[in-house]
Amino acid sequence: MLPEGTDDLIDRALREDFGAGDHTTLATIAAGTRGAARLIVKDKGILAGLELAQAIVLRLDPELTLKPYMLDGAAVGTGDVPFTLLGPARSILMVERVLLNFMQRMSGIATLTHRFVEALEGTGCILLDTRKTTPNLRAIEKWAVRIGGGQNHRHGLYDVVMIKDNHADLAGGIPQAIAAARSYLAAKGLDLAIEVETRNLEELELVMRTGGVQRIMLDNFDLFVLRKAVDRIGGRFETEASGGITLANARAYAETGVDFISVGALTHSAPSLDLSLKVM
Repeated sequence: MLPEGTDDLIDRALREDFGAGDHTTLATIAAGTRGAARLIVKDKGILAGLELAQAIVLRLDPELTLKPYMLDGAAVGTGDVPFTLLGPARSILMVERVLLNFMQRMSGIATLTHRFVEALEGTGCILLDTRKTTPNLRAIEKWAVRIGGGQNHRHGLYDVVMIKDNHADLAGGIPQAIAAARSYLAAKGLDLAIEVETRNLEELELVMRTGGVQRIMLDNFDLFVLRKAVDRIGGRFETEASGGITLANARAYAETGVDFISVGALTHSAPSLDLSLKVM
């Protein structure tokens, strides 16, 4: 199922590219010309965005036919052909860049996510994304994370109460922020989880004494301190490590026993997967 708002996103992307019209295609390709093209993978990674590509193609021209040979989440390598595109030649040329831009971005995110998931294999630790996404593309980028094997944290400011350091500082402290959040949820009749970010073991102790939360984020803890924190929590709260986690050290963080690690780089720093659409 496509994320809510995908049709509008596709329309905006097509309008952005077309403007007053694809003058090059309209000038050089005769109306009624039929054609075929294939998507060619030029790198190794995880395919993502194929379902979205089908929606883009149909949105532009129902006479176009996308014939898939793979599914989203498939491992791909150089020279693989995930699909062919058949139909009006003008429409093939017009849809090319929008289709590739989405698929390259999504495949890059899925590929990086998959590499992190592989690094965590066997630890029981779950990989999460963050809200560090491209404005208006969050649903698409988080979809790519799921395709790559990761899980989504919160989708926005509305689905989890996330008390970060700035909230706690402005509220007068962690206990005050937790109390205010619990009162707010009760008054509004909202059933939302509360997560609190901690910066050190002293703040961790404050959260544990206060209680009333579901998850504790251990932000920028080094491995030694993180292990101490997880042991101190002893399973009484969910634990999430965040900050400074890379492919090189992700497994070491997971092996501390933390329940989750969240990695902003999945969506803000993933390199696009190299894909090309070539006429057959």
